[in-house]
Amino acid sequence: MRVVLGLLLLLLGLCGSGAQGEGGGLDERGAVEESSEQTTKQTTTDIWAEVRALRDMVVELKVELKVELRNMEARVKDSESQVNELKAELMVTKVQMELLQRENSVQATQLISLETRLTATESKTSDLEKQNADLQTRLSTSESELLVSKSRIDQLERENEVQATQLISLETRLTATESKTSDLEKQNADLQTRLSTSESELLVTKSRIDQLERENAVQATQLISLGTRLTATESKTSDLEKQNADLQTRLSTSESELLVTKSRIDQLERESEDLQTRLSISESELLVSKSRIDQLERENAEKPKVVFYTALTNSGQVGPYNADITLKYSKVFTNIGNAYNPATGFFTAPATGVYYLQFTVFGHNTNAMGLQVYKNNQSIMHNGDLQQDGGSEYLTNSLVLKLIAGDKIHLVLPSGYSLFDNAGHHSTFSGALLFPM
Repeated sequence: MRVVLGLLLLLLGLCGSGAQGEGGGLDERGAVEESSEQTTKQTTTDIWAEVRALRDMVVELKVELKVELRNMEARVKDSESQVNELKAELMVTKVQMELLQRENSVQATQLISLETRLTATESKTSDLEKQNADLQTRLSTSESELLVSKSRIDQLERENEVQATQLISLETRLTATESKTSDLEKQNADLQTRLSTSESELLVTKSRIDQLERENAVQATQLISLGTRLTATESKTSDLEKQNADLQTRLSTSESELLVTKSRIDQLERESEDLQTRLSISESELLVSKSRIDQLERENAEKPKVVFYTALTNSGQVGPYNADITLKYSKVFTNIGNAYNPATGFFTAPATGVYYLQFTVFGHNTNAMGLQVYKNNQSIMHNGDLQQDGGSEYLTNSLVLKLIAGDKIHLVLPSGYSLFDNAGHHSTFSGALLFPM
């Protein structure tokens, strides 16, 4: 800046003395030397080279400098007008900043209230989650008996997951709102600082307008910079207003969502109470069912269990005999309840009920094979087959009989009939109690 001031002073001095012509060369040189001595106090020695180069151009630039000075005066007047406009705009900006600060204070209060409500909601949600976990544990013990209760629990779990997702989303949005509010406060503080700086710069600019004739070039640059900064300030102020409006809208949305969440929590509490009531009923029904099962188990334990499976002999051919003989199936594989006696060949019913009996007869190189089934001393079935050409043949039949406790069943080989059995267990006798009566 000092270099420019020195050059301007030198140019003004040369313009005043340029009309003297060549005859005044000595006076001009003296004036230049005097001006150079003054300039040396404000600038460095490098200016001398620039002064020598400019001296030859002074006469040609005199007219242009006069025009430039007139333009500078006009620009000074314009600058004064611009400064006044900037001051008015800064006052308006200051008022807007005060309004924004008040709005931010109100919004901060609303955010604190919203955070308190959200904390209460989270506490109720945590208690409700614990209750639901307890209900789920109790319901897991009765899943196999109560399908309807299981369906209700699955529905409640899905609702809890949706509600948890909504609460997480709300918390995220509140966190983002708090972050944006903090950024807004920082931006407001920065804007306040920048406005204060702008006001200070405007005061300095006003005080330097009196010297604008010498510093017009620098002042014009500063005014352009100040206008750019003011434009940026206005843009940021507009963005700040939009952000505040958006923040207000989002706060209203958050409050609405909290009301909906509270309503859903109340509904979930009612459903939980209803589910707990139904669970109590289900537990009562389960106790009755368990009691009934225990009774059935005791009854089943008291019921007789009768199953037997036997084979005839390992000796091979049995018969024919001249008289009927009772067959004694000596190879006993199964005899639950000990109702069959291999020593006598008799099956004795231990309890009244319906019994299933089956026998298989195998004939080998015999003319006649077969047997008779006796209940007590009464024949109730005869099965036989005549083989004309020998060979081997099987015969199987079964009976379903109602027997009274103590009734006896045995198989008889009729006279003239024969059977065959060996380690292959071809001729068998078996039976079981289907159900007692």
